[in-house]
Amino acid sequence: MAREVILNRDGITVRPLRRRDEREWLEIRRANRAWLRPWEANTPPGRAQPVATFPAYVRHERKAWKNKSAFSTVIEVDGMLVGKVTVHAIEWGAQCGGSIGYWVAASHAGRGIVPTAVAMLSEYAFGQGMHRLEIALRPENAASLCVVGKLGFRPEGLREKYLYIDGDWRDHQIFALTVGEPRKGQFWTPSS
Repeated sequence: MAREVILNRDGITVRPLRRRDEREWLEIRRANRAWLRPWEANTPPGRAQPVATFPAYVRHERKAWKNKSAFSTVIEVDGMLVGKVTVHAIEWGAQCGGSIGYWVAASHAGRGIVPTAVAMLSEYAFGQGMHRLEIALRPENAASLCVVGKLGFRPEGLREKYLYIDGDWRDHQIFALTVGEPRKGQFWTPSS
């Protein structure tokens, strides 16, 4: 990444993770472990859990950004790290698409932070030449259903036993948006 991409809107900033974020990152992840457990994918039993130092994690994310295989950012509000939003699993060639994942600290849920962050990073990804973005979420995740609804991602169907989360393989609903589709809601910039 030649220059660090920093996106701002309505007091919300998305930017790449930095090495100096380590203390704050580890603290927010620890404080929100139970809050995130029902929604975050993890490694199934019998498979090796990847272990990396925080500096290696940051290097990996920066390399993925440089290679345009993922656009991974933290979410800040008033200079405080409160979550993460990523476009990952990016495929170029005929697909030009990727998947969006996100989370926010329990202390900042329900404030419109995630829809704003997802809209900002989606606009960035579309501006980089992506054609399609999708969001996969558990059908019982009411908060994430609100996010896709607020942003106008359209439902596409169900992927059964799609990701290993909280001790089992979980079904996920898929929602998508392509570059030419009209944007819905206040979270998009007026030109979108």
